[in-house]
Amino acid sequence: MIIPIKTVGVIGAGHMGSGIAQVCSLAGFNVQLNDLSEERISAGLACIQANIERQVSKRVISEADRQAALERIQPARTYDDLSSCDIVIEAATENEEVKRKIFTSLCPSLHRDALIATNTSSISITRLAAFTDRPERFIGIHFTNPVPMMQLVELIRGIVTDDATYVAANEFIHKLGKTSTAAEDFPGFIVHRILLPMINEAIYTLYEGVGSVGAIDTAMRLGANHPMGPLQLADFIGLDTCLSIMQGIYEGLADSKYRPCPLLVKYVEAGWLGRKSSRGFYDYRGEKPAPTR
Repeated sequence: MIIPIKTVGVIGAGHMGSGIAQVCSLAGFNVQLNDLSEERISAGLACIQANIERQVSKRVISEADRQAALERIQPARTYDDLSSCDIVIEAATENEEVKRKIFTSLCPSLHRDALIATNTSSISITRLAAFTDRPERFIGIHFTNPVPMMQLVELIRGIVTDDATYVAANEFIHKLGKTSTAAEDFPGFIVHRILLPMINEAIYTLYEGVGSVGAIDTAMRLGANHPMGPLQLADFIGLDTCLSIMQGIYEGLADSKYRPCPLLVKYVEAGWLGRKSSRGFYDYRGEKPAPTR
């Protein structure tokens, strides 16, 4: 039986989670937004409000749309507040242990027919599903960043995911105005299996002295017509996230060509994680981003 989705729970009020909550509310879904603390939920709600107000100023949506969308989003301070949700999308940090704990704690609060989705970009859907009480109703729904702007959503079935869950998730994505693509449950799925090794190779190119940060990004923007260079993109994604994804692909496929570049590891160890920490391959503390190498 396919359960109609009316209320959406989102676990994680960070950049990805707040983006998912935003597009869901604008599409007419009621949203319950959860995170570890009241402060994080409030920060996520403030981010959503600012983003939606920008859409109004650009005349993408009307003032009435803005007000209605914000009214549809409510804070969920505990997992029990997600009990009315027809689907809960986990958008926590890209750490398997964290996600496992979330699913184990979440399931007792959900109604019997609720679907569970993960926004993981590289972790096995089948493996995560095993930590729930409903693996047949578990699916990967991988939004691309930034969620409000990007059209693509990857749908990934685990071995146990049933047809009704896939159909319901696909219809849900269609109602968001997004385009879905089916990916198999392999490390990195489609987008990151291709994108992150390119970014990792760009970091190797920097590490080996083939080109500077500016030279590499300029070469790919002008030579390959990319909207931003791979090192700039890495900073935008977050270098810790890039490293986590590359490690997942490397360990999952056991192929040395996916080995994370040592320079990426060093930047993460230094706490230079990109835009979110104000330093990565660029230093964002001045008026204009300046290359750090």
